[in-house]
Amino acid sequence: MRIVDRVRDFSRRHHLFGSETRVVVALSGGSDSVALAHVMAALAGQDAVRVVGLAHFNHQLRETATRDEQVSAAVAASLGVPIEIDRGDVAARARLERRSIEDAARRSRHEFLERVRQRLGADEVALGHTRDDQAETFLLRLIRGAGPRGLAGIHPRHGAMIRPLLDCRRHDLRAYLDERGIGYVEDETNADVGIPRNRVRAELLPLLVERFNPRIVDVLADEAELARETWQWMEEASTNLISRSLTSHVSSEISSGPEPLAVSPEPAVFDIPALMMAPAPLRRLVLWRAMSDVARGRPVSFRHVEAALRLAEADRDGAVDAPGQRVQRDGPRLVLTGRPPASVGRLVNPGNLFEYPLSIPGAVQLTEAGCVVSVEPAGAGPPGPSGSPGIVDEWSGAGEADWRARAEAGRGEVALVRGDLCRGPLLVRNRRPGDRFRPVGLGGRKKLQDFFVDRKVARKCRDFVPIVVDQAGRIVWVAGHGIDEAYRVTDVSQGVLILRLKLVGGVA
Repeated sequence: MRIVDRVRDFSRRHHLFGSETRVVVALSGGSDSVALAHVMAALAGQDAVRVVGLAHFNHQLRETATRDEQVSAAVAASLGVPIEIDRGDVAARARLERRSIEDAARRSRHEFLERVRQRLGADEVALGHTRDDQAETFLLRLIRGAGPRGLAGIHPRHGAMIRPLLDCRRHDLRAYLDERGIGYVEDETNADVGIPRNRVRAELLPLLVERFNPRIVDVLADEAELARETWQWMEEASTNLISRSLTSHVSSEISSGPEPLAVSPEPAVFDIPALMMAPAPLRRLVLWRAMSDVARGRPVSFRHVEAALRLAEADRDGAVDAPGQRVQRDGPRLVLTGRPPASVGRLVNPGNLFEYPLSIPGAVQLTEAGCVVSVEPAGAGPPGPSGSPGIVDEWSGAGEADWRARAEAGRGEVALVRGDLCRGPLLVRNRRPGDRFRPVGLGGRKKLQDFFVDRKVARKCRDFVPIVVDQAGRIVWVAGHGIDEAYRVTDVSQGVLILRLKLVGGVA
């Protein structure tokens, strides 16, 4: 079957796009992404999809990165499709955010692709993952230890990201390009076997092909699809089991209002006989889901779930500790009770502890602090000084330069922060022992306690200052006092979020 037909049929089976779907194609300059760009352009010519642009992100990690950028621009010109190109200092981001180079590169690239998708009004972003990538992912996760969820590998669709080439082999795509005289670049870092995926590609897969099964790539890719179908079924079945065996539970997903996180959460209570009637894999999945919910972001591992299962199977009452919770057997009930972090007891007043989720956009009322903290993308509100879009002038009569300087540093009731670094919901909490951040203009990290002393924040008020943190727990904004340097807006293309603090009475 021709490559274009194969991609069209695969996309139909998985409902990836239709004739009116607006798609941005991610383009690195390598063979897979160049083939994807040409195949999608061919499908657009058949009115099967609408390709609204290509997108190339230069990570600036290799001396040849500029070459890749130029090749990508040439591909766009040959297809007559507009291209968006951006660059980012991924190495600097990795150092600043204490991430691996690979993680920082992936985050930077995906953030860029999402910005392009929004700018071009596209529905989806097409990525060039192949059947070979699927096999490599399966092996990597098998080696590290994974169940059906992990072994499901790369999904044809994840949110707005689609992967039309997942049914294609890499050598077939290269043959497709070679037949048409279409050039592409070779990423020299693919030869670095110090990177686990490259080692699997260069050493393990060839060994399996030569010594065990010449069709091992197809076998592994098929196994990933089976694991994906198994996981989807298990998720649906576990949801039904939860409804039968969970006798009481209040989670952040179903509560009618903002529930404080990990302060005095409602316990999850399972009926043990109902739970034990289910097959073992479902029991394990149900407990993992419930324990992960109670843990509020702390990782729950296989051994934690295994300990809870042994407790449920025991013939006597008992208890075990797990991340963010205590699991206790009480007769025919298994009770999961959340608990605050161990550091809470070292607060000046542990009874003042609070922590709330903050969706984007959204707002949360902090009754303990007598205020409301809200967040919205720039452009959503009324104009600010001199018509600045979507930014309210909280300092009436102040000059625009002074207003903007205060907002960009977060020193007041409004803070402007980088939206591209705030992915997913934020949290609003009060201080914790050991909190540190990099105040704008300081040039280094500072203990929050020392920062409060420098800002002359009264000791009795320090437990009530709202702290906005991201999903990794990094401080974004000490409300009213300052943002972290990493979140300072230096380019509007980064996306801007507006954080606001409004007093409503109570503790000030």
